[in-house]
Amino acid sequence: MTEQSADDPFHDCELDPEAILGTHTFEDVLFTDETETPVNVLTGEIPAHSRATVEEAKEFAASIDTETPQIALPASVETQIETQSKPYTAAAFFHFKATESLERHRAYHAAYEADAFAVDFEADYESGDLTITVERADES
Repeated sequence: MTEQSADDPFHDCELDPEAILGTHTFEDVLFTDETETPVNVLTGEIPAHSRATVEEAKEFAASIDTETPQIALPASVETQIETQSKPYTAAAFFHFKATESLERHRAYHAAYEADAFAVDFEADYESGDLTITVERADES
């Protein structure tokens, strides 16, 4: 943990801003047409609740009523079976399942909330890649 004051947006973060500055791509983390879905072993069919398109998933993520932009992430096959849910879920674009660590999640969240940083992201649902760019606001 870094030595930072309580008014510093990163005071609760394990990572310094330098760890997330610039452009980072997280590969194959988004819901895509290739997302794994369960198959009924008796019929060989995909259950109706697990059939979905990328457009549906994007619309679902966009419909979440929050100030933080949402992305569509794949739901595990286990979750789809246990809850009879769609093969996607929505989460903040900096969610730890997308950024692959809780430390990065906290750092991106702090940067997104802070006026001192400009944060942008691109969700490529064809490749499944999420690209997040963080710059100091005085440099953007």
